[in-house]
Amino acid sequence: MKSPSGRGSNSATVRRYNERLLLQTLRRTEPASKAELARHANLTSTAVGGIVDSLAKAGLIEYTGRRLDGQRGQPASMLRLDPRGAFGIGVRLDRTSIETVLVNFAGEVLARSAIDTVLPHPSDVLEIVQRDIDGMLGLLSVAERDRLTGVGVAQPYNLGSWLRELGVSADTVSADTFRAWDETDFPAALSRAIGLPVFGENDGNAAATAELFYGHGRRCDDFVYLFLGSAIGGGIAIDGDCLRGATGNAGDIGVIPVPPSRLPSAPQPPGAWDILLARASLNALARHLRHCGAPADNRIDLQACIEQRLPAVDEWIDDCIEALAPALRTALCVLDVPMVVLDADIDGGLLDRIIQRLFATMTANAPEARGTPAIVRGSFGPDAGAIGAATLPMFFNFSPRVGLHRAAAVKSQEVDHAA
Repeated sequence: MKSPSGRGSNSATVRRYNERLLLQTLRRTEPASKAELARHANLTSTAVGGIVDSLAKAGLIEYTGRRLDGQRGQPASMLRLDPRGAFGIGVRLDRTSIETVLVNFAGEVLARSAIDTVLPHPSDVLEIVQRDIDGMLGLLSVAERDRLTGVGVAQPYNLGSWLRELGVSADTVSADTFRAWDETDFPAALSRAIGLPVFGENDGNAAATAELFYGHGRRCDDFVYLFLGSAIGGGIAIDGDCLRGATGNAGDIGVIPVPPSRLPSAPQPPGAWDILLARASLNALARHLRHCGAPADNRIDLQACIEQRLPAVDEWIDDCIEALAPALRTALCVLDVPMVVLDADIDGGLLDRIIQRLFATMTANAPEARGTPAIVRGSFGPDAGAIGAATLPMFFNFSPRVGLHRAAAVKSQEVDHAA
């Protein structure tokens, strides 16, 4: 029973926070002993012992053997996260693809379904996704289904916008379809259809969440995340949390104003400025390749052109860096983070070339008394969006950040109301 002072409630909150803190610490240091966890989490050995016992009984962590520490006494028992401790399903919706994955607590993809298609009407996508989710639920045992934390949906916001900059014509997709997406709360509709909690997020923020939970975030709490896909998405990690902003669009670097492209393949903007995604996106690369007579109708075509090192690819990289470097420098002046994580839907050597050129350009043009942060490859490549979506329910359930607890509580109320 809660005491009149609220102490019982506070104690439970502290306990939950410490459990999540210990899970985060183990994710960053596993395998680890209880003594190591206590030291890294700044908790007492007694507190860690009790929490470890509780988490082991809940099936979230497991013992992996013993290790000699070079000291007297019994060898230390080593712990790690139990991959079967929790599961998440992620749905990534893009203007040109639909992907669904099943992920375990270790971030491993257990199953996937993917369709490369211009995004259909929301009602059609709901049928496709529901069928994919039903199939993945069938891969889990009854006990494992009880450990499903929920479903995450990662999608670009404002799908009906920036069609000119992305090269999406009326011949490719009807304007009515994209307007329907702008007017549809797809996560709520999916939650009603499948009877499970569904967490919706901007695709850039979702991919940044995966990087924070399973990737570079295990070593660095603060970074700018960029994902080069059909557009260019982004996210911001500060103090181990992802910033959302008033509308969920924090980190949306793709709409930063930039000068118009000088490539002959680029459409001219109606005003004096263009936006970054018109120059720094795979759609812009594909548009320039087609202008130069190269096939670029899908990811396989794009990667082949990159691997062949066609001159048109280098021309686009020049144009991309010319726009991306100052846009990123602007963001870094505001955020002051030590790392930039860059990932992409395709590679074939493209990512390393962009990172090398981007770092060199930013370093050569750095303001006085300002350096250039590390620019590193992302951890998931084409899987970033889908794994990010699957990470959302686990991030909300297991992150120690207080801000996320508030967001999760609001999201849970929305899901309950929708159901």
